[in-house]
Amino acid sequence: KKRIRTTARKTTVNTARISKIKTCVKKVDTAVSAKKKEEALKACKVAQSELAKGVSKGVIKKQTASRKISRLAAKVKAL
Repeated sequence: KKRIRTTARKTTVNTARISKIKTCVKKVDTAVSAKKKEEALKACKVAQSELAKGVSKGVIKKQTASRKISRLAAKVKAL
């Protein structure tokens, strides 16, 4: 019984974290597609922070976060 409650609680927290990460990444993408460099830089910094938090909390794997950060930085740099 306790395990079920714990799992349910962790699932909701982890889902929220993943959702927040995805939102941050989308903000960078929209800023890049709109060619807004300042906005993209700010959003990229926030996204990198969120991805790092996701790794430390065990929501996403280290290499996945590293790859996403690298791709975001490349997109912003290309502006």
